[in-house]
Amino acid sequence: MKISEILERKRTISFEFFPPKKVENEETLFRTVKVLKKYKPDFVSITYGAGGSTKDKTVEWTLRMKNQYGLNPMMHLTCIASSKESIKKIAETLNGEGVENILALRGDLPEGFSRDKLEFKYAYQLVEFLKSHWGFSIGVAGYPEGHPESSSLEKDIEYLKMKIDAGGDFIITQLFFDNGKFFDFLDRIEKANIKAPVIAGIMPILSLKQVKRFVDMCGATIPESLVKSLEGKSKEDSYKIGVDYAIKQCSELLTSGVKGLHFYTLNKYNATEDIIKALSLG
Repeated sequence: MKISEILERKRTISFEFFPPKKVENEETLFRTVKVLKKYKPDFVSITYGAGGSTKDKTVEWTLRMKNQYGLNPMMHLTCIASSKESIKKIAETLNGEGVENILALRGDLPEGFSRDKLEFKYAYQLVEFLKSHWGFSIGVAGYPEGHPESSSLEKDIEYLKMKIDAGGDFIITQLFFDNGKFFDFLDRIEKANIKAPVIAGIMPILSLKQVKRFVDMCGATIPESLVKSLEGKSKEDSYKIGVDYAIKQCSELLTSGVKGLHFYTLNKYNATEDIIKALSLG
């Protein structure tokens, strides 16, 4: 089912997975899928490696999520190092298999690629291309604290509006840990007359080292109070602190009327399951 249609009638709960690079890790992925499936997510998403490095696995797992597990998949699709012909091939495969949702992303330029020869330079161009050929429900990425490459928050919203104006149906945010940043983001898009619903991206913290690695990549910030509470803690204590924090964060978002919660699972089910149970979302 199209995510845009689901969002018209209810708040969504969704989970994100990534294709394992090693065959032996596939069992971990699908163990997580089996556990989280019982919470009846409105959709699940499958990530796409830098430069499309895991594109074959992404397509494979997307179809497996749908056909074997009966889930409603949204495949991530990056475009910056892809030709229109390669994007067309993937889109036609997904369309032919009844996959109705795509998260359209620019992606990172792999080493050795020249920007001058790219057929897609920006995510909005991918959105336009997909909308002009197929009937997918298309999600786009939003950055509550701004994309790391944006010169300002205002400029970042301009780029977001271009993606929505090109045909984006909904927005899924990058992970964030300060709800104030998310609410400020909603204010900015409202002022920009962006009407698309916004789904909040949530990543439960399992360790301080882990979360620092992720925020370094995506430009998010960690509240100093949260950092201090995690410093020097054992693995078990860090897990409890991280899950408790996420429960409070999600509770506030739900009270505020958030359109959806999208959990970055990292192919692990424990933390996401504990949060879902605590919030009575299952």
